[in-house]
Amino acid sequence: MRFAVVVFPGSNCDHDALYAVEHVLGQTAAFVWHKDTSLGDADAVILPGGFAYGDYLRTGAIARFSPIMQAIKTFAAAGGPVIGICNGFQVLLEAGLLPGAMLRNRSVRFQCEHVYVKVEQTDTPFTLACAPGQVLRLPIAHGEGNYYAEPDVIARLEQQRQVVFRYTTAQGAATAEANPNGSVHNIAGLCNEARNVVGLMPHPERACELALGSADGLVMFKSVLQAINGVGSHLSRTLSPR
Repeated sequence: MRFAVVVFPGSNCDHDALYAVEHVLGQTAAFVWHKDTSLGDADAVILPGGFAYGDYLRTGAIARFSPIMQAIKTFAAAGGPVIGICNGFQVLLEAGLLPGAMLRNRSVRFQCEHVYVKVEQTDTPFTLACAPGQVLRLPIAHGEGNYYAEPDVIARLEQQRQVVFRYTTAQGAATAEANPNGSVHNIAGLCNEARNVVGLMPHPERACELALGSADGLVMFKSVLQAINGVGSHLSRTLSPR
């Protein structure tokens, strides 16, 4: 399987993502520069964390205009699996591939710690291998991770099961204390209506080996591998063959 890891000026988790895919998952990965106009023969796309364009104006606001974004939109529209991690999630929001926006953390501080997130939905290409309600221990590192959308949008996201990850306690309770940034409804990640585009603030690529403090993030990369290969799910029929 071939992964494209998009690199913007200011990306700093691109090598983490490539390492997780190539050295831990054992698949092929290649960097794609933001000025490129093609994803090549990629089967899946990763928008990594960092500070694209220095987070000028707003997080992800300039990156949305990068030439590669049109190729990503076309890839996603054709059913290709796309994941945006932290700053990548912010870019997806600004590009309109996911609804809502990011605000400053409730603490008005940069939050860097491990948190617990519960898997709310398992019918996306990045949660296929998860158990329903599974709680993952993942690191966060962000200053603008406070997810917000208008109440009617939140209601629609909940009704259509687009909230994929939620900040919880280790036991899976979505409490205010378990919410590190003030995100509405403890939302840590969500998907688009077609369910092939997923964004989340925690970093699964930084939690793929026990030496890093947690290997819980590896399940997301195993999930997309299963989705593309058609293992154990109907999801492969909805993903565009590459």
